[in-house]
Amino acid sequence: MELTPIIQVIVWGFVIAVVLGIIVNKTNFCTMGSVSDLVNMNDTGRLWAWVLAFTVALAGVLLMEGFGIIDLSQTMPPYRTSNFAWMRYLLGGIIFGIGMTLASGCVNKTLIRIGSGNLKSLMVLFIGGYFAYLMTKTDFFYYGFNIWMSPTNIELAQYGIENQSVSAILAGILGIKDVGVFHWAVGGLIVAGLLTFIFKSRDFRSRFDNVLGGTSVGLLVLAAWYVTGGPLGQAAVDQASFMLFPPPGVGVMSLTFVNPMGETVYYLAHPLTFTLITFGVAILTGVIFGSFLYSIVTRQFRFEWFTSFSDFVRHVIGAVLMGIGGVLAMGCTIGQGVTGLSTMAVGSAIAFGSFIFGSALTMKVQYYKMVYEDKASFVAALVSALVDMRLLPKRARMLQPM
Repeated sequence: MELTPIIQVIVWGFVIAVVLGIIVNKTNFCTMGSVSDLVNMNDTGRLWAWVLAFTVALAGVLLMEGFGIIDLSQTMPPYRTSNFAWMRYLLGGIIFGIGMTLASGCVNKTLIRIGSGNLKSLMVLFIGGYFAYLMTKTDFFYYGFNIWMSPTNIELAQYGIENQSVSAILAGILGIKDVGVFHWAVGGLIVAGLLTFIFKSRDFRSRFDNVLGGTSVGLLVLAAWYVTGGPLGQAAVDQASFMLFPPPGVGVMSLTFVNPMGETVYYLAHPLTFTLITFGVAILTGVIFGSFLYSIVTRQFRFEWFTSFSDFVRHVIGAVLMGIGGVLAMGCTIGQGVTGLSTMAVGSAIAFGSFIFGSALTMKVQYYKMVYEDKASFVAALVSALVDMRLLPKRARMLQPM
């Protein structure tokens, strides 16, 4: 029996995600972990591994676009949209960064932990997925955020700027008409510059897993772009266009996990409706399965549960914030921090920076609360953390650093 293009795309998405689950589990590729290394040990190795991932993905995207293999002008989510929703990227990114720290990892790390037997992360997935569902399938987003956020959006087209990619914005400012050639030139300079800085880092070069993780994740993002945006993906789009009731989630996309959380929860509520098994559902379950395989083979699989009630509450709050913040930011650490950045979208850079800021701030507040215990109020810990991050003057410090 020959599989239809739509099913083939879903199957390939699952396969790509299985490999991702194995690689991420093996190399400990993790945004929150890289922020923790930076904040607590001043080690930038894993953060540079992350930069390598989107640098590899960006280089591949430039090549595939140059040869006409893929077209990323219309993606899901719309990375290069001309409607620049800067407030969504900023606020959503901070909320998600706080959430992933409280929940012990971003969505991708949550999936990795589930595959390794972590039941806490399973609960985080369902709660985060439920709130992602509320944000995407109900009026929760519209009344809670869109009404007051949408007036802050900037429509770049009215300034003669084609979209929010770095190259398009620069071309608009400089009055350059041939955006295509300029786009590849700017992208090439960015790739060359980033690779120079990445491999200058001793922290990065000290562990081969940094090279393996960064390179592999970047290539897997490229593979997903090719599957959904290449000939097979176009055939799937054409198939859906002729269907009376086309299935959801058919289009050009790559690895991202917040919206797929909501899609997965929605499918589990209607398990016999197989058309709800989207590319997003496939990659989410694929990562879990890949991590499970690696954990079994390496004998690292073990069940984990909450250590205390406060641990439970912290994870619940983190899951809620990840679901809401991830949809607001239009992606997670992988979705915006690798996939989105591979399109050179400015919004993705804002979101990724906000993830890191929200996570780092939360870690510092937790640090002060742990060191000073009951003596430190939340406000004192927050103010002192902001002083550490040089966002407030030193005279505002309420707690001495330890």
